[in-house]
Amino acid sequence: MNTHEFRNVYEDPVRAAAYAMLDYPGTYHLAFRDLPRIIERHVSRGAGTALDFGCGAGRSTRFLRNLDFRTTGIDISAQMLAKANELDPGGDYRLVGNGDLSIIADASCDLALSAFTFDNVPTAEQKLRNFRELGRVLKPSGKLISIVSNAALYTHDWASFICTCFPENFVAKNGESVYTRMIDVPDARPVHDIRWDDDAYRETYAAAGLAVVAEYRPLGTADEPFEWVSESAIPPWVIWVLGRA
Repeated sequence: MNTHEFRNVYEDPVRAAAYAMLDYPGTYHLAFRDLPRIIERHVSRGAGTALDFGCGAGRSTRFLRNLDFRTTGIDISAQMLAKANELDPGGDYRLVGNGDLSIIADASCDLALSAFTFDNVPTAEQKLRNFRELGRVLKPSGKLISIVSNAALYTHDWASFICTCFPENFVAKNGESVYTRMIDVPDARPVHDIRWDDDAYRETYAAAGLAVVAEYRPLGTADEPFEWVSESAIPPWVIWVLGRA
């Protein structure tokens, strides 16, 4: 990893407030657009128990609850959870330690969702520990859906992000720092991510005892109400569906 000290930007109260304003604009729309269909195909929708790992301000927790899952959102950022509880006072949001899912029982979840969380997990060891824990809480037939940034995201511009203004993005290797600037929120400070390539994810999943069931790379379409920049040609996200190996 390069020498920049990693810091989770979402622990900042100003960034938490800005991120809490987001719904599913622009590029983010492609991460959630197909999820109901994907979940119905691999899990079946509704009446199950779901865990939202890295729930932030609760956007994805509320998304799962609207699909009729009994959903618990967990996060390491007290600032983000404060926003989640403010926006959704009746929701189930819990603060956890980094990599500590001990509050979630073994084999208790039909579905676990991680939306963009692993972009901000800085080391291979932490990623592996978190994926093992997510595998532990899945029921034998349960599925983990892991939404992560495509490595190509950091070398292109998008409807919701500017990335090409960061020269280090073009030379970053797997495990090194990369940066984005969100343009859907008033906070224009760079977001610090960690590049993690497809092969690295596959290796990490396997080491964590997870099997890849399916993968999806959604593209923008001309009939959607967004001015796509790169989204119709290059998928910004990878949606991995994983089961216990």
